[in-house]
This record gives sequence, structure tokens and C-alpha cells, in this order.
Amino acid sequence: MPSSLIPAPVRTPAPDHELLVQLLAGIPDPRRRRGVRHPVGALIAVAVCAVVAGARGFTAIGEWARDAGSAALQRLGLERGWVDESTLRRLFARLDADRLDAVLGAWALTRTARVAGRRVIAIDGKTVRGARCGGSTAPHLVAALAHGSGAVLGQVAVSEKSNEIPAARQLIQLLDLDGVVVTMDALHTQHDTATLVTRAGGDYVLTVKANQKSLYTQLKALPWASIPAVTRTDRGHGRRATRSIKVVDVPAWIEFTGARQVAQLRRTVTRRGRRTIEIVYLITSADARTAPPAVLAAWVQSHWEIENRLHWVRDVTFDEDRSQIRTGNAPRVMASLRNTAITLLRLDGHDNIAAALRHHARATDRPISLLLTA
Repeated sequence: MPSSLIPAPVRTPAPDHELLVQLLAGIPDPRRRRGVRHPVGALIAVAVCAVVAGARGFTAIGEWARDAGSAALQRLGLERGWVDESTLRRLFARLDADRLDAVLGAWALTRTARVAGRRVIAIDGKTVRGARCGGSTAPHLVAALAHGSGAVLGQVAVSEKSNEIPAARQLIQLLDLDGVVVTMDALHTQHDTATLVTRAGGDYVLTVKANQKSLYTQLKALPWASIPAVTRTDRGHGRRATRSIKVVDVPAWIEFTGARQVAQLRRTVTRRGRRTIEIVYLITSADARTAPPAVLAAWVQSHWEIENRLHWVRDVTFDEDRSQIRTGNAPRVMASLRNTAITLLRLDGHDNIAAALRHHARATDRPISLLLTA
């Protein structure tokens, strides 16, 4: 079954020749000019290198900078050759997180490529649980991840009194979706979301589950028994997973903008003799020529890369949900730095992020060289 790949471009992509460290230098500095000792871009660069070496918070970033020494820090633009954690803490609390994520996403686009004719991205959200403080709500961040490469192409924050749906639409509008396929889970199977994607020139693949009772019931009632299935079985991690997909042209009563096909996807997982079955339905604007059953199933399966290759890594490898960083924009900025570290390491060919962090922690020049050549 073919795999789906690569990202959607950001509307203002960075020039291919411009390095990440150069782009960071263009981030607006929120500090007053008086008393500023270090350029904002250099401080962000130091933090990125420290996170690539496994740093999880300001104390660890400050320790990495101290251990790196003045000569190494000067390579990142710190002429005075030192920085303390309090400087980073104050800066990141006030930094323009939207601008930072836009710059990082634009850079990530230029380091990925189109494969098999289509770019496919997954959009999904994650709560930074450790940043909850008192009566405040923990930040919830919605990210876009390139299928295949694992590069993070954008991130937006959910407004405190809102939910993930409008945030995802905001992120969609920040991406150039011309010729791109967008995969999203059942929460985002909304008419307005589908319209946004198709008007931008993209295709959507949306999941329908039992939480959308009426639509789910209507799709379930289609004559699936008479439709041939395309089936694939995978074995690994102590389990056997069989995925069967049946696809038909969209019925006339489907009102989603641009909808061309609907599908039934059955997942049968056997682990230690115990079998579980899940059936979901799909709506897509991609036609049968560009999205035959095997390709459509591959796109849906690859959607979960955003959970396994991004959210899980931030939770487990970086221990994000227990982070005590809570002030201002700092929780989101730290999440952005983790996204960047993961993207740098993925694009450098590392599949095991925990092992890659240990590798880069063993020598100061490794994360610095990775950043300066990215």
C-alpha cells in the first residue's frame, strides 16, 4: 500500500537558501532596548540547541549554555558568550509565539519535498497539561505535521474560551493548500472546515464516528456488503492488524463541499488472542483517480503520525505534561522549541528521538552544527 507524504507550504515560505538561524534573527524582540545584552534570535538559537541536546526547561537550557562555553555560544551569535535562565524565562514569556511558529513552519516547508505527486498533512491538537495554573486553563495547541517526513509545519493556540475547531480553521488559513491533502479526526468533520480546505485548492479526508450520530447512521446504512474491499494485514509489536476499506462515490444527500467519495474502514486488531474491531466512515473530496482505496487507507493510517511522532514524543521523551513552565507565552514557546527539535532530528534522519537527544547531548558541537546547517 503506498504511503502518503510531505507537507503543505506556508503562505510566506522562507527562501530555500536562508538558514533557520538567519530566520530566527528576524523574530521581533519584545524587550526594551535599554539593558539588552543578547540578540533575541541568538537566545532562541541557544534554546533550540539545548532542547536538541535534551533540555526540558529553563534551568536545563541555562546549564547547557554554561557548559557549552563562550566560544560555542559565539557561534550562535552571543558575543558576550554567556546567558542565564532568568533572561530566557523573561523573554519567552513575552515573545510573539504566533510569529515564532510562522517562521518555524515556513522554514520547515523549505526542507521537505513533494513525494508521489501529493503533499499530505495531518492536523490535530494537544493540551500542555503541566501549564495549568490555579483557575487558568492549560494551553491547547493545534499543529500541522507533514506525513512521512514528520516536520511540523505550523502551530496555533486555542483561545481560552473557545475549542479546537476554530483554531484548526485558523491554522488551515495559514497554510497554502493548493494540491494538498488534509487529514483530520472526527472532531473536525464540519461543513465549514471542508469548505475552507476546498476553497484553498486542497482535498480533505474527514472521519465520521458514532459521535455524529445522524451522519454515522446514514453512512452505515449504505449497501457495504455488496462493495468489494481492499485489505491489508500488518504484524508487529505483538499484534496483527487488518485494515479493510470499501469506497463508493458520494451519495447525493452528502452536503459536504466538494465531497467525491465515502468509505467504510474496518480495523481488526488481534493481540494475545484477543480481537477488537473498529468501524469508521470517511468523507473525502479526493476523487477515485487520485485517491483509490489503497491510497485513501494509507492516508488515514498515516494521519496518526501526528500522535505517534509528535504528541507522544513531546509527552514521553520531553515530559511536556509535567513541565512547570506557566508564565505568559512561555509554555507555547517551549512547545514550539520541542517541535523544532523534533523536526531538525527527523529531517536529519533520526527515527528514535530519545536516542537522537542522547547522541546530541554527548558533544556540544553536535546540536550547534545541526542548527547552523539547517
